[in-house]
This record gives sequence, structure tokens and C-alpha cells, in this order.
Amino acid sequence: MIRKLELNEFDTIYELLKQCFPSDEYRTYDQQRALLDNPYYQIYVLSDENKQIKAFMAIFEFEQIAHIEHFAVNPLYRNGGLGSKMLNDVVALLNKRVCLEVELPDNEMASRRIAFYKRNNFYLNEYSYMQPPMSSGKKAIPLFIMTSQNKVSEEEFDKIKTLLYTKVYNQDRT
Repeated sequence: MIRKLELNEFDTIYELLKQCFPSDEYRTYDQQRALLDNPYYQIYVLSDENKQIKAFMAIFEFEQIAHIEHFAVNPLYRNGGLGSKMLNDVVALLNKRVCLEVELPDNEMASRRIAFYKRNNFYLNEYSYMQPPMSSGKKAIPLFIMTSQNKVSEEEFDKIKTLLYTKVYNQDRT
């Protein structure tokens, strides 16, 4: 069942985040938890009847677009179709264009991740993009933006980039 995160589950989500993402791709515990007070930010979880979390998706939802910041399936439940099911169900629930960031396809895992999103109706937009540092001491990361519905024009891409820089990363557009 897909549902919104309960506050007492945050620590479990943060541990899964640390397990599934390089440290430059997530915020400190306090910064990540503080996002729960952001009206644009929401974490959805896929859990079983015992509330065991199988996957989570952290989203910034804006008026015209939603941004999936983090999406991970617990390694114990991978390769069973849960990721595709959750992705498609949440995209349908949001009922708007969705964007997400992916690593450049310079290794097998990054290429597999891009292929997963393509199989699930996302499009790779190969415009230059740097994810700003997630917090002090972390580095900027070259990424691509993928979008649901279709590829975007360079003008649309620039609007998405500006939105992410200002509303997600609290940066001036550079």
C-alpha cells in the first residue's frame, strides 16, 4: 500500500537513504528531517500490512511539476516489480509532469537506472545540469534530468532547472 510517511518512520527512511545513495546525494539527518516542515515536500512509502517499508519516494510537488528527489526500494525487495509499481502509481496520483535527476550513464548501474526510468515512460533530457551541493562540504554533481510525458525543450528545461535551484536547493540560478 502506498501512503504518506508517518513521522515515527523517518529514521527508517533515512537509514535506507544512506544505504542506497552516495553521501553527496543526500542532506544531513537534521536537514533532511527539517524538509518535513516544507509544504512542498512529501515522502511516500510502499509498505506491507505490517507497515514494513519496502520502498520510499521523496517528492517536491509544485503547481505544474513534481520533482522526485529520492526514490529507493529496500534491497530485500528489489527486482520484483515494486519499483515500477510505486513509480507508476505515484506519477498517476500526482497527475502532472514529473522530473527527476539521474547520474550520467558512465557506469553500468547508472545506465541501468536510466533504462528503468525509460521503461516506465520517462524521457532523458541531455542538457547540461549540475545538482548543487546538498549541504556544506558536499560537492556539486553533473546529472541529467528525466521527465514524464515527453522530452522538454531547452526553454522548458531552463524553467525546471531554475525551479529546482531556487525551491529545492535554495540556490540562485547559475
